[in-house]
Amino acid sequence: MDYLKVGKAADLSENERLAYRCLEILPGLLSWATLLLLVIFSYFQPIGVAVFIIIFDIYWLLFVVFLAIYLLSAYGKIRQCMRQDWAKRCQTLGVRSVDLEIDGQKKILKLQWQDLYQLIILPFYKEDWTVIKSCLQSLANDSYSHDKMIIVLAAEGRAGASAQEFAQRAKQEFGPQFKDFLVTIHPGDLEGELKGKGANQAWAAREVKEKIIDAQGLDYNKILVSVFDIDTIISPGYFHRLAYAFLTVAEPYRASYQPVPVYHNNIWQTPFFARVASFSNTFWQMMQQIRQEKLATYSSHSMTWRALSDIGFWSTKMVSEDSRIFFHCYFYYNGHYRVEPLYFIVSMDACADKSFWQTAINLYRQQRRWGWGVENVPYLIFNSIKRWQLLPKKDTLRQIGVQIYGFHSWATYAIIMAGVGWLPLLLGGDRFTATVLSANLPDITRWLMTLAMFGLVLSAILSTIIIPKKNDVQKFWQRGLILVEWICLPVVIVIFGAIPALEAQTRLIFGKYLGFWNTPKTRSR
Repeated sequence: MDYLKVGKAADLSENERLAYRCLEILPGLLSWATLLLLVIFSYFQPIGVAVFIIIFDIYWLLFVVFLAIYLLSAYGKIRQCMRQDWAKRCQTLGVRSVDLEIDGQKKILKLQWQDLYQLIILPFYKEDWTVIKSCLQSLANDSYSHDKMIIVLAAEGRAGASAQEFAQRAKQEFGPQFKDFLVTIHPGDLEGELKGKGANQAWAAREVKEKIIDAQGLDYNKILVSVFDIDTIISPGYFHRLAYAFLTVAEPYRASYQPVPVYHNNIWQTPFFARVASFSNTFWQMMQQIRQEKLATYSSHSMTWRALSDIGFWSTKMVSEDSRIFFHCYFYYNGHYRVEPLYFIVSMDACADKSFWQTAINLYRQQRRWGWGVENVPYLIFNSIKRWQLLPKKDTLRQIGVQIYGFHSWATYAIIMAGVGWLPLLLGGDRFTATVLSANLPDITRWLMTLAMFGLVLSAILSTIIIPKKNDVQKFWQRGLILVEWICLPVVIVIFGAIPALEAQTRLIFGKYLGFWNTPKTRSR
C-alpha cells in the first residue's frame, strides 16, 4: 500500500487503522488535556497554577519580542526583494549545471532561465468574473515571456454552467496572450475523492500533462508549476523572481517556493475583525519566511513539475492539500525536501460577505478549515514510523514537533491568556486568596501583558504601512482606524483562532471529518 496517499484512518487496513486513529486523537487530546488540567488544578493546586501562569506570561513576553525581531527582519527583506528588478537579475545568470536523479539514474542538467516554462494552475469554484479576471490580468501584466507561460483554468463541474461560461470567457479574452490556455472541468462525482480543491488541481494537472506537456514533448525538468487560489493577484516580477530563486538555490528540484500572502484585494470592504485576522495571518507568514526550518507550503505557492509528477500530483482526499503536498514530497524524497522563501508578495482576498454577521460566520469557517490542517499530524507521525530508517532523524523529529506545537499553541494559548489566568482566584478558595501570591497575581499578569503589548503595537504600526491606499487617497483617520482596530486582537484570536482550531481538533478526535469548505469571495467591482 502507498502510505504517502493516506487521507484518514479509514484508508488503511484494519490492522493499521487503530494506530492511525490514535494518532488522529493525539493533537486534540493534548489541547483538551492542557485546558482541563489547568481548570482542575486551579481548584486543587491553585498556587501551582498561579506560578504556571506567571511563567507562561514571561514565556509569552519573550516569545512576542522574539517574533517582533523576526517580523521586522522579514519586512526588511521583503521590501528589499520587492524593489529588485528580477528580470534584469535573471539576465545576469549564466548556464547552471544541476545534478538530478531520475528513475534511479543520475543526470546533469544544463539550465537557463529563458528555457523555463511557467505553468500556472488556477482552481476555482463559484467565484464571480471580477475575481477571475483580476487574477488573469495580473498574470498578463507580468513581464515574463508569455510564450513560456501556460495557464490552466480549472473549473469545478459541480459549480454549474456559470463557472464553465466564465472559464470559456476567460479563455477567449486572455488565451491569445499566452503560449497555451487550457480549461479543465473537474467531474464532481468521482468515486473515492473528497470534493475540494486538491482533487480539482490533480485533475487539472493530469489534463495538462496529457494535452499539452506530453503532447508537445515539453521537458519535465524545465517546467515550474504555480498553483494559485483564483483570488490571487501576483505582484509584477513574480515569475522572474521564481526563476531566479530556482536557478540559484541548492538542489532546486528538492524545494517548493513560497511567496508571502497579503490580503489586500478587498481589505477596505471587510469588517474590522476580518482585517485584524487577515493582518495576523500575513504577519505570521512573513515571520515564517525567516524561520525557514518551520516553513511549509501554504495557499498559493510554486514547485517543480518534476517533483509534482514524481509524487503523482495532489492528494484527492485532503482538505489541507496546500500543506500536504510538501509533506508528501518530504517523505517521497526521504526527508530531502524543503520550502524556499521568496520574500515576494502575492495579494489575496480577505474574508468578506454581504453582511457583518455572514462575514463573521465565513471567517470562523475559514479558520476552522485552516485548523483542519491538524490532519497532517497523524500523517507525519505515521509515515515517519514507516520510513524511519530512510529519513534524517533529527529533521524528521523537528518537523513533527513543529506541527504538534503549532496546532497545540493555536488551540490553547489565546484561551489560557484570556481566561485561565483568573481561575486560581475564582476556584482556589480561601487556600489561595489568603496567600500573598493571590494579591499580586493580577498585578504581575497585567504588568507582563502590558509589556507584551509591544508586539501588538508593532503589528498595528506595520499594518498601516503596508495596507493599500483606499481609492488612492488614504486619509490620516483611516490609518488611525487600523491602529484602533488592533485593540480587538485578543478577542479576535480567541473567537476566530483558538475556538475554530479547537473545534477542528475535537472533530478529529471523534472522527467527524471535515469536507472542503470554499470561502466565498466577495469584491466590489
